[in-house]
Amino acid sequence: MNIQYVDGKDKGEVFLYALSTCGWCKKTKAFLAEQGVAYSYVDVDLEQGAEREKALAEMRRWNPNTSFPTLVINNTTCVVGFQPDKIKEVLGL
Repeated sequence: MNIQYVDGKDKGEVFLYALSTCGWCKKTKAFLAEQGVAYSYVDVDLEQGAEREKALAEMRRWNPNTSFPTLVINNTTCVVGFQPDKIKEVLGL
């Protein structure tokens, strides 16, 4: 998978499953950047073939509906959709 990394404060493992064309995904990326949080992400729609299937399979473990954005924090908590207050709470911001 073509995983991108955004540098910032280490708040544990923060991984975002996104779509390159999704407005809520863009808002989530912007919010994480504004908060200065380091995170990794994959734009699932830009993946192809087996790589796309791998991304979707990983995402389904956290969000069986495969809706975007899906943010996984420390492999313990999943935040679906653009929910800045919940993201702040989980990350302790």
